[in-house]
Amino acid sequence: MRDPLDFCGHLDRNLTALEGLVPVALHVDGDKLRVRGAPEAVDSAHRILTRMRVAADGGAHLTPDDVALAVRDAQAGEAERVPRTLIANARGKDVRPKTAGQRALVDAIERNTLTFAIGPAGTGKTFLAVVMAVRALRNREISRIILSRPAVEAGEKLGFLPGDLKEKVDPYLRPLYDALFELLDDGVVTRFLERGTIEVAPLAYMRGRTLSEAYVILDEAQNATPAQLKMFLTRLGPGSKMIVGGDVTQIDLPGGQRSGLHDVPALFSNIDDVAVVQLDGRDVVRHPLVARIVEAYARADANGRARS
Repeated sequence: MRDPLDFCGHLDRNLTALEGLVPVALHVDGDKLRVRGAPEAVDSAHRILTRMRVAADGGAHLTPDDVALAVRDAQAGEAERVPRTLIANARGKDVRPKTAGQRALVDAIERNTLTFAIGPAGTGKTFLAVVMAVRALRNREISRIILSRPAVEAGEKLGFLPGDLKEKVDPYLRPLYDALFELLDDGVVTRFLERGTIEVAPLAYMRGRTLSEAYVILDEAQNATPAQLKMFLTRLGPGSKMIVGGDVTQIDLPGGQRSGLHDVPALFSNIDDVAVVQLDGRDVVRHPLVARIVEAYARADANGRARS
C-alpha cells in the first residue's frame, strides 16, 4: 500500500466508518488488519476493504464518505475499478468520479460533443461538468469556458433583489461560481472572469451567439422551456462541447410551463455524438442522508402517480 493513512484515514476514521456500516470489528495489528464478526459480515467487509485498497493504491485519499460509497457499490454488485483522478483541486486534493453513474457521465463527456446529465440533487452533475471543462482548459483543448443557468424565480422576484442586473442574477449562478472556486485559486478565477476566459451568464444572454472552441455548460436545465433549450443547443460552434444538466423533479417554471428537459431522452437517445446519462439516488455523493431524502421523494412521486 502506498500510504496506510490514505487507506485507514486520520485516526482510523475510515475503519470506524466501515464498522458503523457493516457489523464487524476491525483491528490494526502492525501491517495486518484483522476483521471479526459473523462469516457473512466478514466476507462483505473483505470485499469493501479490497475496494478501498484498490482506490488507495490508485492514489486516492479516502474519506469516510468514500467508505460509504464503497459499501454502496459492493452491495449493488458494481465491479471494482481503479479510480480515475481527473484533476487536483485548489487544495491539491484529487478529484475523481466516485460512483458508477458519475464514471458513466465522465466517459460520456469524453466521447461525445453533447452530453445530458439528468438526475437528482447531490449527484455531482454541475461539479463534474465544471471539472471536465477546467481540465480541458488546463490541457489547452479549448480557449474558454461558458457557464449558464436559467434565471428562474423560485420564491423570490428578481425585481425585489438589491443591486444592478449582475447583482440580481448572481445568486442564481452561485453554484457555478462555487464549483470554480473549489477547483481553482481565487485569484485565477477572478483573472479568468475578467479576461473572459471563463464566462458565467444567464441563459437569456445566449441568444444570437455562436459558441466556438469552448466548453459550454447549462446548469438547472429543467427550468428551461423547450424553446429555450433548443435556442441554447443551437449555439454550439466548431471545436466546442456542451454539457446540459438538470433534475426533472425540481422544476420551478411558472404557470405550469413544460420543461424542455422532459423531451431529451426521446429526442436525443439515438443520435450519434450525443449522450443522455441518467443518474439516481445511488450516485448521490453529498451527506449519506441526501440519498435517503431523494429516495423518499421518489417513492412519494411514484405513489402519487399510481393513485392518479
